[in-house]
Amino acid sequence: MRITKLVFLGVLIMGLTSCGGGSKVLNDFAIKTNTEGKNHTISNNKTLELSINNPKKHPVSSVVYHLNGKVIDAKLPLNDVKLGRQTIKATVSYDGKTQVALTTITILSSTTPKIYDFKIINEYPHNIKAFTQGLEFYNDTLYESTGHHGFSGIKKLNYKTGEVYKSVNLAKEYFGEGITILNDKIYQLTWKKGTGFIYDVNTFEKEGQFKYGASLEGWGLCNDGKVIYKSDGSDKIWTLNPETLAEESYIQAFHNRGKIKSLNEIEWVNGKIYANRWQKNGVAIINPKNGAIEGVVNFESLKAKVTQHDNLDVLNGIAYNPKTKTLFVTGKYWDKIFEVEVFEKK
Repeated sequence: MRITKLVFLGVLIMGLTSCGGGSKVLNDFAIKTNTEGKNHTISNNKTLELSINNPKKHPVSSVVYHLNGKVIDAKLPLNDVKLGRQTIKATVSYDGKTQVALTTITILSSTTPKIYDFKIINEYPHNIKAFTQGLEFYNDTLYESTGHHGFSGIKKLNYKTGEVYKSVNLAKEYFGEGITILNDKIYQLTWKKGTGFIYDVNTFEKEGQFKYGASLEGWGLCNDGKVIYKSDGSDKIWTLNPETLAEESYIQAFHNRGKIKSLNEIEWVNGKIYANRWQKNGVAIINPKNGAIEGVVNFESLKAKVTQHDNLDVLNGIAYNPKTKTLFVTGKYWDKIFEVEVFEKK
């Protein structure tokens, strides 16, 4: 009986993959590329070259190539294309018929990430009981989101003294994650519930909520003044419509050798996305247009400068203050926030 079910399942899968949308997905054609290796990699300073392998010698009348749903030429310069795993589709017409061929390539950055260092400008007190999930400056005031069931919420702070001006707590079933503030609205993520919340920045009154789309979970948020960016714990950073909060697209964080994952707290800094990696002490500097990791900052030494205790956890929390042009960095259960100046290491 088990064999019969497996055979039936196999036939069903073959049937489902053989047709759709009027175009048959068969094996008569295959896409050939100038990529390299088992992962089919190519650098974004090169031109992708596409052709069709036609072993049955069908009289092909036309081939239309698509990259992520957009028509492309058979020779495509990759300097303006997003990095990461991308799907190429070829629609092949022959003898009044149509077949579709698919292949996946991985586009890498052509440059090695630059190494950045930092200098501590100031140290400020931080609540040692705060499981920090996100930091953000808005109108020269620091806001913090915290996590854990029963301890999640948002606080408006005097960062110089640690005084809490205003706060709001989440219901116990929610595990709070990152925040961002745009047009007097605070947007807060939760971890695994697939739900985010919207608050008035002045009153902290909840004004609404939103659901995630294809993103895995809720981790970090930032914005560029127009659109919102969201990390989900993978290598992806999603672009959200600021009106509907719908996920419209995403980038994948890649350098010249591969991807980085576990992207967590994110911050918009002078046209780049600074992304903290969960369980790591580094921050990646990411190009928001194509996902290229252009630089890395190692904040490992900061953890030794806070009070050491059993619950001390990882670096998490990045906020850029446009007034001082400095970063504010902390971690989970850290008793200090560090104001730092970041610069390229010579």
